[in-house]
Amino acid sequence: MTGRARSVLASAAMLARSADGKFLVLPALTTAHSHAFQRAMRGAAQRPAASSGPRDDFWSWRGAMYRVATGLDPESIERISRVAFRELRAAGVRTVGEFHYVHHRPDGTPYDDRTAMSDAVIRAAKAEGLRIALLRVAYHRAGPGREAEPAQRRFCDARVEDVVRDVESLRAKYENDADVRIGIAPHSVRAVPPEWIRELAAYATTHDLPFHMHVAEQTREIEECLVETGKRPIELLADLGALTKRFVAVHATHLLAHEAELLGRARAFACVCATTEADLGDGLPDLVALRAAGARLCTGVDSHVITDPLADLRALETLPRLASQKRVTFTPASGTPAETLWLAGSIEGAVSCGFEDDGGTLRIPVDHPALALVEEELMLDAIVFGGSSAMVASIAT
Repeated sequence: MTGRARSVLASAAMLARSADGKFLVLPALTTAHSHAFQRAMRGAAQRPAASSGPRDDFWSWRGAMYRVATGLDPESIERISRVAFRELRAAGVRTVGEFHYVHHRPDGTPYDDRTAMSDAVIRAAKAEGLRIALLRVAYHRAGPGREAEPAQRRFCDARVEDVVRDVESLRAKYENDADVRIGIAPHSVRAVPPEWIRELAAYATTHDLPFHMHVAEQTREIEECLVETGKRPIELLADLGALTKRFVAVHATHLLAHEAELLGRARAFACVCATTEADLGDGLPDLVALRAAGARLCTGVDSHVITDPLADLRALETLPRLASQKRVTFTPASGTPAETLWLAGSIEGAVSCGFEDDGGTLRIPVDHPALALVEEELMLDAIVFGGSSAMVASIAT
């Protein structure tokens, strides 16, 4: 493996030149949260939904997503995933965290090979030159006290033991594959009961596995969690032993300050998926509070509504500007804001997915039109704040 380790990146100049001087060389990017099958939805949910009434939001979008998910099988999910992963690779991504929850047949009956859908997604990533953390999702219910809806049945398992069995099967199958990691991902506090989270968190801790969850993406999720448990989602996860350095709170949109502090105390991650959160109208995460608390940050493409990892990592600084009406909202302990953002969008994301290094490098032409008139020492700033992933010429491993 030729990727540079996190300790090397932290102490060495991040931006280099190729031997011939024609390219800028940077650590390859990571997208730590992906639903590859949703790439098939691009452009399909951008008009007012007739069934949504006066409000078109996450919940009306979810109906369109379910219609796509219902039609998948191992062949089609592999084909769609290859399109998604090919686009990520072209955008400079080497590592993807795939939050995978389409497990069974549409009626909820498992395939004869229970991991057929997971295997198909892993094959797609490897075929397109990506490393993948297959984050096997646990899903059980529509919400507290509500059985799974018909469209959710293929996501669901009857027992937490079924989730563990599939994780163990996948771990055994890919234990010698350097480009594959297996993790656990309870979908959300809405979709799994607290006792499942406790058991799966303990298993992940015992085996040192990535542990990802959607957290506080929607205010409804928080309200239902309070009714069921008397606690907000992060409070509940802390009590259940889920918050560790391997924990990734995906979205973390509607946290209070003390919840950010709980994440920071655990050295856990918040994975912000800005392009998807903007598309769904989720809201603005309090990135200033997350940084101040010491939470680690990474980024994700999520729904593949647009594939521009640079836009996702740039948003870690530009979203707080919108919220605060101030510019340059943080001062890193060392280096520049652009360097800090690149680390979040590359190696920190890879670490959140269970890898130890960046997995490779990407190259951007020095003479790219977006870099015209830019001084040498400001090249990375210009790439991060003024570029797009279309600048990437190639990726090397």
